[in-house]
This record gives sequence, C-alpha cells and structure tokens, in this order.
Amino acid sequence: MHRVDPLSVLCTEHDLLSAAVALDAGTIAKVSPAELALVRNIGPIDADVIREIRRAVKQGRDPLGEAFGRIREARERREQGATYTPLQIVDAMVNWASQFHRATHTAAPQRIVDPGVGSGRFLLAAGRKFPNAELIGVDVDPLGALMARANLAAAGFGQRAQILVADFRDVILPRADGRTLYIGNPPYVRHHRLSAAWKQWLTTQARKLGYNASQLSGLHVHFFLATVLQAKAGDLGTFITAAEWLDVNYGRLVRELFLNNLGGQTITVVEPTAKPFADAASTAVISTFEIGSKASSIRVRRVDNVGQLEPLGTGRLLHRARLEAQTRWSHLTRRTQAAPAGYVELGELCRVHRGQVTGANRVWIAGEHSRNLPAGVLFRSVTKARELFDSGGELADGSMLRDVIDLPVDLAVFDREERAAVDRFLVFARKAGAADGYVAENRRAWWSVGLKAPAPILATYMARRPPAFVRNLVGARHINIAHGLYPRDPLPGLVLDRLATYLSHATTVLDGRTYAGGLTKFEPGEMERLLVPGVEALAQASYS
Repeated sequence: MHRVDPLSVLCTEHDLLSAAVALDAGTIAKVSPAELALVRNIGPIDADVIREIRRAVKQGRDPLGEAFGRIREARERREQGATYTPLQIVDAMVNWASQFHRATHTAAPQRIVDPGVGSGRFLLAAGRKFPNAELIGVDVDPLGALMARANLAAAGFGQRAQILVADFRDVILPRADGRTLYIGNPPYVRHHRLSAAWKQWLTTQARKLGYNASQLSGLHVHFFLATVLQAKAGDLGTFITAAEWLDVNYGRLVRELFLNNLGGQTITVVEPTAKPFADAASTAVISTFEIGSKASSIRVRRVDNVGQLEPLGTGRLLHRARLEAQTRWSHLTRRTQAAPAGYVELGELCRVHRGQVTGANRVWIAGEHSRNLPAGVLFRSVTKARELFDSGGELADGSMLRDVIDLPVDLAVFDREERAAVDRFLVFARKAGAADGYVAENRRAWWSVGLKAPAPILATYMARRPPAFVRNLVGARHINIAHGLYPRDPLPGLVLDRLATYLSHATTVLDGRTYAGGLTKFEPGEMERLLVPGVEALAQASYS
C-alpha cells in the first residue's frame, strides 16, 4: 500500500480542521462554540491521510503541529505567542518530571496541565510517561485546541483528556487530590500587545502575594504568576521561556516567584546558537520547580545544543543566597573553567560584600576632629588597601589601624556629656559637607555610616597585583577599599585560615577584570566565582 505523507496534503488551515474532525477530536470533550464555528464548513479528507496521521502520532510525531507551523506565517504565530516546542525539548522536560518523582520517592503526577497547549505536544509526551494522569490543556486559539484534541484522540488518550478554549489567567481548575504537573511553553507576547485590564490584573494579583510587578512584563510572566495562583504545595512544574527574565527589570517578579512561591529547583539556559526554536533566534531557559519547597541550592547550567539537555535536573549547585543577592542571574549560569573534583565556587561558601562607603573619609575616619567622641562610636577599621597587603596574610595586631566613626541613628542613647561631644562633631561634619551628597542623603540618618560587621576574611579588590586575602583576627571593620568574606554557614577557624591561604596563592590578576594601565578589579560577584576547595578538602589538607 502506498504511504501518504500527511504534510504533503495538509496545505491550508481548512485541511487542518478537516483532519482534526476526522480524527474524532470532538469526542474527547465538549467542543467550545469557537471550535464549532471553525468546523461548520469543513470538507472530506482522504482516509489514508488520517491513517498516516494516527500512525505518526503514535510514533511520537506531531504532523498537525508541523503543518500548522508551515501554514500560518511565523510573524502571525509570534504575535499570538504560538511558537511550538521541538519534540526533543519536550521529551527532556517530561523526563525531568518522571525522574524527579522517582528520585524523591513521591507519587507520580495525577494531573498534567499545559497552560498554552497548542497542538498538545507536552500532553502527548506526558500522557505516555504518566499513563494514569488526567490531561488538561488550555489555549485561546480554537484551531490549536482542535489540533490538541485530534492528537490526543489519535494517541488513545481521549477518555482522560480535556482541552479548554480559554485564557489560562481566567481558568479556575478544581483542586486535585494528588500532585499536578504544570508543563509547557507559556506564550511569549510583548507587553504592548497586552490589554490594560490584563496589566492591571498582573499588578493586582502580584501585590496580593506581596510583590511588585511591572506592567512592561510579557505574557510569559503572567503565566508564571497564574501558575502560582492555581497550584498547591507539592505540585511540580517546568516551563521553557525566553531567558530575558533572568536579567531584565520586569523579570524581577519571576525571579522572586522562582525563589519563593514556585519553589525553584533548576535553571538550564540554551544558548541562542543552538536555535532551540526554528523561527525565533533567541536564548531559551528551562526552569523547574516544586511548589512550596525552598531548596538551599539551585542547580544552574548552560548547554550549547538541545542534545545536551538530558538529564535536565543536573548542573552545578548555586547557593540560593547568591541568587537572592543578585538582580541579574544569567552571568551566574556561566562558568569560565571546569571545577576540579571537590572544588566549589567561593560564593557557595561565603558572601562577598564591599566595605561601607562613608561618603567623606576625611570626616568619618577619626582624627583630631573626633578627639572627644565616646569610645563606643569609634571602630578599628581597615581604611587602606596597603594595610592588607602589608599584613602577611593575617591581621593579628590592630594597633596600626585607624578608627572609623559610626554614630547610631538614634542619638538619644547618649548621656548629656557624650551628646554634647557628638553635637560638636556633627557641626564640624556638616560644615565639611558630610551631610550633603548622594550617600548621606540616602542613609536613614546622614550621620550614621552603618559599618558592616567584622568579616573573618578581608580582601583587596583593586590593584595592579593579585588581591590579598587576609584573616581578620582582630575583628576589624572595613570601608569600601576592601571586600569582606562572610561565611554562609559557620566555618571553623582552621577552615577559614586555609581558605584565605588558598585564595592568596591561587588567585591571579587573570581572574579579575583588567583595565587600561594594568589595573585589575574584582567585583563581589566576580570574586564569588573563584574556584576553591570545598569545606571537606579544606578541613583535611593545608595549602601553602
């Protein structure tokens, strides 16, 4: 028997409609009025074509979706957010959900929800992987809904599938007794194509959860929020979207949801050179999450091609506090070199903070002008990089350091004599201009510098030589000529000693950012990416 290629026959949207009806799509669930309006004038289609479509669907293909991508112009599809996901990516995302529930010894999803179902690729793959799960798809395009119904019917999933022609933000799904898996490719539609009413919906619903949302957000941001509103603790999810939410200001809502309500697990960035979507040259990111969880570390990874996606839940561990402290995340997914076994990024062990900006060192570094101030407002501090370079790696004597004046916000804590001395100093400070300028104007009180707590390790960050990493045994404070390394979890003194020694010997100017003239600078985030031995290795061996 001669095999018919369905794609050679499905040449118009009318052909797609005819094929969808012939595949008994209407028996899956109640067809919406919008779908009925589309299929009123359909014509017959060859039985051999339908037979081959069924065969292809059961083999894991999507001939209806492939034809749709060829028939409807790319620009029109992008305007509607209808960019269909390649099957290799779909399989990787579904496989993650399967591996997750096995690895965590939890029940398989009882229900699968695709909020932008299109032709049903995610539901088809999930239906095969989870044979007892209910399948629910939502889409505003009645043609997409008909194709999804047809594919699900052809695959034999009709009795457990439901396709809704609706906006996912409008849908209220009944609570499932078991776990729900939210999976798919939320439609990417730019904000200027969204109505004012939906923009208001975003900001209002986000505010109810305690977040601020930008009305410049694209539709995919809305879908992340809608998922949080639908889901319950224990539900799983994995979405593929444009990667811009990792960095842009309006992506802040997604970043906050990922770390909190969504229960983010992994972030996998697909480089644009991989062209994950044939008709869209963009970077893609696959996020995975478990609602209500709060992982101490997130796995992050970059791949050069979709063949590297599986297993999707892998990648290097990144302490959640590093993500919480950063306003942009994409640089955290990059690694300049492979980590040797037992090594981690410094940021996994320590937060790196630049010292406090005083706004006027001539005023806030103690001298003759501060002679009569109370001793309790004078803090021994590192105020010059040279003090660290000359320390020999250990700050054990603070007698050569100067004091920095740090007054409390509430001056009522001083007795009469102390307050008189403080007031005399403040008159001097104001005349010297310490109350003026951006730094002073943005403090709670212009006179309160707000020094950070002593850091166990101090590091220089700008010089024409490698940075000095110094153990701070005297508890000195530091101003913005140095960085402080603060352990995320308590570390023994021996481990801190060896960490400082290792960093001093292993770090070179090539690890930083070099400017004209040979000046090398380490921003806190760059210093956090230095590779160091893990805690176990530091505890077991010395570095000299």
